[in-house]
Amino acid sequence: MDESDLTAVPRLATKAMLRHDSVRGVELLLLPERVVLLNKSGAAILGLCDGSRTVRQVVTQLEQDFEVADLTNDVMTFLHDARERGWVVVT
Repeated sequence: MDESDLTAVPRLATKAMLRHDSVRGVELLLLPERVVLLNKSGAAILGLCDGSRTVRQVVTQLEQDFEVADLTNDVMTFLHDARERGWVVVT
């Protein structure tokens, strides 16, 4: 993904579901025949990928939620990797 992709709209792939495991206190991404243990930031990014926000809006929301600045490159890198792994679809 590059700077022009800030207007793209990411959403979880149809086969993917986010779940919270309350017993272990962790966030999971459920996919056919595999489970991905997510860290806090990965879960936050994927949680905002609902098909209604642009990448720029996801970045802005995360910067507000985590009270940090300049997350654009980190979010874009994560979304690029997630897209290649089939976790998200970007339109």
